[in-house]
Amino acid sequence: MSASVIDFVATEARFGAHNYEPIGVVLSRGEGVWVWDTDGNRYLDCLSAYSAVSQGHCHPKILAAMVEQAHRLTLTSRAFHNDQLAPFYEEIAALTGSHKVLPMNSGAEAVESAIKSVRKWGYEVKGVPDGQAEIIVCANNFHGRTLGIVGFSTDPETRAHFGPFAPGFKLIPFGDAAALKAAITPNTVAFLVEPIQGEAGVVIPPAGYFTEVRQLCTANNVMLVLDEIQTGLGRTGKLLAEQHEGIEADVTLLGKALSGGFYPVSAVLSNNAVLGTLRPGQHGSTFGGNPLACAVARAAMRVLVEEGMIENAATQGARFLEGLKDIRANTIREVRGRGLMLAVELHPEAGRARRYCEALQGKGILAKDTHEHSIRIAPPLVITSDQVDWALERFAAILTQDFS
Repeated sequence: MSASVIDFVATEARFGAHNYEPIGVVLSRGEGVWVWDTDGNRYLDCLSAYSAVSQGHCHPKILAAMVEQAHRLTLTSRAFHNDQLAPFYEEIAALTGSHKVLPMNSGAEAVESAIKSVRKWGYEVKGVPDGQAEIIVCANNFHGRTLGIVGFSTDPETRAHFGPFAPGFKLIPFGDAAALKAAITPNTVAFLVEPIQGEAGVVIPPAGYFTEVRQLCTANNVMLVLDEIQTGLGRTGKLLAEQHEGIEADVTLLGKALSGGFYPVSAVLSNNAVLGTLRPGQHGSTFGGNPLACAVARAAMRVLVEEGMIENAATQGARFLEGLKDIRANTIREVRGRGLMLAVELHPEAGRARRYCEALQGKGILAKDTHEHSIRIAPPLVITSDQVDWALERFAAILTQDFS
C-alpha cells in the first residue's frame, strides 16, 4: 500500500465502527465496469456494490437525470405530492406488471415494509387471529441488517448479542418444497425467500422449485414474497429472476440497481390485496418516494431496457460461467451462477477465499469473498466479451496458484 492508502485506511480504523473488513484498496473514481484507486491503478469491478451498480459506474444518463432533478427539487416528504412520483409508479408498474408500489430507500426497509404489510393482510383479509401471523423464511437467508430481519437469520455473526428477537418466523431449508408444504399452517401469511441466495454464496435452487412454491402458496392462500433486491433488474439475465420459471410473486422487493448506484432507492411491488390494506398514517418514510430518488430510478430503469443490459447479462453471464468452469484447478470445488450472478466455491483445504480476492486485486480484479470459501462475481451488466475474457485470464492465473 502507498502512504496515501495507508492514511485513508488508518483514519477509517481510528474513527469508524469496525463493522466491515474491506479489501485493502481505496477507490476514487469509476466509469462503466472500471474503478480507479487513489494511486491511479485500474480495476475491473466484479462486485458492482453487491449489484447496486448494475448499469455501470457513473452512467451518464442517470447522472444527467440526477443533476437535472437536484437543480429543481430534491425532497418534499410525502406530506405533499411531487411531479416525479406518479411517473415513477407508472413506469415501474408497466415494467414489472405490478399493481401497487410502495417506495422506500434501502433494501432492508423494503423487507421490513413487506413484513408489516403481509401481516396486516393476514389479520384483516385472511382472518389470522391477532398476534398469531407466521412468516416462513429459509435457512442461510440474507434480507438485511435491521433488528427485525437478523432475528430470523441463521448466520451467528449477524445474530450474536443483538437479541431478544421478535417471534413470528419459521425456518425451513432453501430449495425444499416438501419442507415448505409441511411448515404451512392456517396462520401462515407469507413465504419470504430469495430466488437465488446471494450472500450465502449464489445458491441456486433445484429446477422446478419455484413452480411448486407458487402452487403451494396459491393453494394455501399464502403470499409469496420474493426478495429480488440482488437478483432483480437484469442481474440473472431476466428482468426478474422469477421469470426463469415463469411464475409471478404476490410481493416483489427491489432495491440496489433500482438507482444504478446513485442514490438509495427501494420499492415493494405488490398485488392490490397486500398493499391495499395500508391507510394514511400506518406506514411511511420521510425520504421514500422523494423526487430526486424517483427521477434517478426512472433513468436507471430506462437505460437498463433501452441499452439491452438484461440481454447482455444473459449472454456475457453464460460466457463467464463457461469460462470459469473451464478453469482446471484443484482449488475449485464448484462453479455456479445465473446471468452475471456467479460464484466460485473453493475446497476448504484451499484456504479462505479472501486471500484469493486479495491476489486478484494484484491482477486488476476486485471481487469479494463470502462464507469463507466462496468468491462472489457480479460485474456491471455493461461488461463486454473482451472484458469477460480479460477477467477469465486473471481468474485462471490466481485460481491455479498454490497458496498453501
